Amino acid sequence: MKIVVCVKRVPDINSDRRIEGGRVVRGPEDVLNELDENAVEAAVSLAEQVGGTVTALTMGPPAAVDALRRALQMGADDAVLVSDERLAGSDVVATARVLGAAITRLGDVDAVVTGMATMDGLTSMLPDALAAVLSLPALTLAASVECDGRTLRVTRTLGDAVETWATDLPALLSVTDQANQPRIPNFRTMTAARRKPVATWGLDDLGLDAVDLRPAVALLDARRRPLRREGVIVTDTGDGGRRLAAWLAEKGVV
Repeated sequence: MKIVVCVKRVPDINSDRRIEGGRVVRGPEDVLNELDENAVEAAVSLAEQVGGTVTALTMGPPAAVDALRRALQMGADDAVLVSDERLAGSDVVATARVLGAAITRLGDVDAVVTGMATMDGLTSMLPDALAAVLSLPALTLAASVECDGRTLRVTRTLGDAVETWATDLPALLSVTDQANQPRIPNFRTMTAARRKPVATWGLDDLGLDAVDLRPAVALLDARRRPLRREGVIVTDTGDGGRRLAAWLAEKGVV
């Protein structure tokens, strides 16, 4: 079974993030997208259960190789970095087309695995867009995954409903952070990851034209969210309800 897991290097959610020129500034504090750790765990677990290999795939600047290294430490067998200056500022549609071309070049892929979202854009659109590009059935937001090498079965928890879906391979799978507990690499796996191959491809290698990948959307404005002011604590001495109602009326809420 040949599995491709898509990952992304994103700004640390706890870092001081900023936007310049309509783009999120990347820096040394960038990390593997937290939700992609669940995707890597799902891919590696599938390969361990039914036999096969896992290729980690990402698109980004040269420094994005760090995300691939982390995936390799977690058990991926090899990795591919798609890096080209002409891809800077790509939106989700362009990203899906590029990743789709890379997966097609890898050939004979049985399963494509992604996380449910990335912590920078948070569009949650890539899994479906990538499935459309590859013309694959998509089982998304999986909270649990089963596979026998021919059929993929997932359980989705949506509000009060629990759904079970299944499809024949090849297929695309996206998992939530409830699907598994990502493994923590040990010293041996971290050392072994250094010897695993990482290929770097550009647009020309994929036969794509940058003109056709121009973003369809653009960031027009970004501002810091105003700091929350300290709340007012009301000690209830028997008239707390009336004081709360008066405060809401003063604010025009009621």
